[in-house]
Amino acid sequence: MLDKLLIDRIHALPLPVEVAWPGGVCRSGEPRVRVELRDRGLLPALAAGRIGRLAEAYVEGRVDFVGSLRELMAMAGALAGDPLQGSRAASPLRRAADQVASRLRHRPGTDARNVQSHYDVSDDFYALWLDPRRVYSCAYFPRADMTLSQAQEAKLDHICRKLQLRPGQRFLDVGAGWGGLLLWAARHYGVDATGITLSRNQHEYVQGLIDADGLGRRVRVQLLDYRDLPEDRPFDAIASVGMFEHVGRARLAAYFAKLRRLLVPGGLVMNHGITAAGLRTEQLGAGIGNFIERFIFPGGELEHVSHVTRRMSDAGLELVDAENLRPHYARTLWAWSDALEARLGEAERITSQATVRAFRVYLAGSAMAFERRWMALYQLLGTRPTDDPQDGTIRGAQSRYPFNRSYMYGG
Repeated sequence: MLDKLLIDRIHALPLPVEVAWPGGVCRSGEPRVRVELRDRGLLPALAAGRIGRLAEAYVEGRVDFVGSLRELMAMAGALAGDPLQGSRAASPLRRAADQVASRLRHRPGTDARNVQSHYDVSDDFYALWLDPRRVYSCAYFPRADMTLSQAQEAKLDHICRKLQLRPGQRFLDVGAGWGGLLLWAARHYGVDATGITLSRNQHEYVQGLIDADGLGRRVRVQLLDYRDLPEDRPFDAIASVGMFEHVGRARLAAYFAKLRRLLVPGGLVMNHGITAAGLRTEQLGAGIGNFIERFIFPGGELEHVSHVTRRMSDAGLELVDAENLRPHYARTLWAWSDALEARLGEAERITSQATVRAFRVYLAGSAMAFERRWMALYQLLGTRPTDDPQDGTIRGAQSRYPFNRSYMYGG
């Protein structure tokens, strides 16, 4: 019965494949992908489309494949169907339990360990497949012919323009990564820039860049939790890029409230991050969320953009612009995936076979997920309104924001 169900699933796939398992094989047409299951106990997962479970088995060496990752992901996407289907509103008891669990998962010590488990894998490993600035977030492709490096620079500049950065302003980068935005803002916009990170590797690397450029008088990076940032000298502009996914849904309200207190009245804050595609989807189904939690981003939690904007508003930040960059992230992830595929041998020497396998399926699988609208990526620009009637720069009601997008694209 199980073998017949599996054979029916394989023949229904949109591309010809071959799947082999102990005691059996199924081929549809002239196969472009071959998947080998070394454990017959994985057959139920394959038949049920639990591709996250199969990804775990691949990392563990119990599944292998021959063929391109793009074609493998086309097969995986067809097997999974729609991981957003079947989600229902949680009961009040379930919501309360989830909030407690989220709060416990996102205490300062736990967040630091989770971040370090991902970002401190190896700087050299990330350098193999990121752009030269090591920007580890969605790029921005205003032109189709852009390289990844050009698109990452365009993204950095897009954020700086949206924040209306000017020389002498105090700028905060929450979750500064390897310093791409921090240094771009300092070099091209003349700001006094502060970055924070929980990654020891990233902190050391960015400090080296600051020292090498002689920017120590107006650029600094701190190994610091956002909760511990002093509030006595608020910032003119704040960016949070690829950060709030690690905050935890139970902590989002406090997170945005903290950003508001760190922002001067009239200042702007950019929240750039991944959001869930479904209103009631706490994590992707088909076992995908479990795979990411175990091997990639422990503690990561996604919210729908409507929930995020509500938390921003509750914290006293007015949403003034929202831009969905989902297709840009699919292209970014494929660029990362292709770069890693070209240097698999080096990657394994730097890290391990298991790490490389995890990132192979993570990058390609995420690219597929963004293509299929299972996730989204939003830039949410907010402001802390000001009611100072003496401020001649105020435009609109209690805000310096111009309420048009022309300034983002001029010049």
